[in-house]
Amino acid sequence: MRAIWKGAVSFGLVSIAVKLYSATEEKDIRFHQVHRADGGRIKYKRVCSIDGEEVSYDEIAKGYDVGGGEMVVLDDEDFADLPLTSSRAIDVLEFVPAEQVDPILFNKAYYLEPEGTATKPYLLLRDALSDSERVAVVKVALRQREQLATLRVRDNVLVLNTMLWPDEVRTPDFAFLDDDVRIRPPELAMASSLIDSMAGDFQPDGFSDDYRAALQEVIDAKIEGREVVQPEEPEVAPAAAVDLMAALRASVERAKAARGEAGAEAGGGGGARPTPIGAARSATKKAEPAKKAEPAKKAPAKKAAKKTEPAKKTEPKKAAKKTAPKKTTRKTA
Repeated sequence: MRAIWKGAVSFGLVSIAVKLYSATEEKDIRFHQVHRADGGRIKYKRVCSIDGEEVSYDEIAKGYDVGGGEMVVLDDEDFADLPLTSSRAIDVLEFVPAEQVDPILFNKAYYLEPEGTATKPYLLLRDALSDSERVAVVKVALRQREQLATLRVRDNVLVLNTMLWPDEVRTPDFAFLDDDVRIRPPELAMASSLIDSMAGDFQPDGFSDDYRAALQEVIDAKIEGREVVQPEEPEVAPAAAVDLMAALRASVERAKAARGEAGAEAGGGGGARPTPIGAARSATKKAEPAKKAEPAKKAPAKKAAKKTEPAKKTEPKKAAKKTAPKKTTRKTA
């Protein structure tokens, strides 16, 4: 990894020299725009909209649109005069409980590595954060912009998570929030039961980008000159059930069946729970045959009903014989 920033974590009178590294990387398959006929790359020119002339990088400045066709132009000197006091420092503002930080605020993650002789104070801050179960709220300037961030511990390394400012988070404003929709207690109980039946520990390694893998196979096939096979059409999702309780009940039974099968494979114990992705896949693959087998179970029930019909017809005859003596007793009385 290559360090993208150098500075120091500062809290109180303690300063810790650190290097900053990107903690994540996108794995998307990237494409270029090309000419379909010959594969030539499509290029773009930077052209001024007023005089139509091509503009070089050293002639390009930043402009702020004030409306009405007017533009305020800012040069590098204007940005240099801005009061970025934390340009080379990560200033700790306070330490707060981790659960109080809404995840919607998180933006990008960076690893921090101690530099030079800063290893001991780095480890001291790391262990203190772990013991306190808190995160440090900090300010840092990255790419000429001051940002709010948090410092936390992950895999024994300090991680800086840049955050959005509160006014950058939109307030949800949807019409359904004003609708008077009543959730019945049995529906809520069934939904809670469904959640319990699908509960498990989050294991991110169990998930994969199936679309990216399929796309890579198409690209590899093109490279090797093989025939590109179209992927199978995905199964069409069933229409939304009209009876919410029936849908929830069926979902609970399906999840319980998948969990039971996974437990049997693991060694018999019915209490064993599959991984999240394993449960989802086993529920999809193993629950389908169970649905197909249901008509076979119902068929014997119908035959049994036909066999019992003669027995029902004989019952009135027996009843008639029993009622006759009762009438004679009344006459003798």
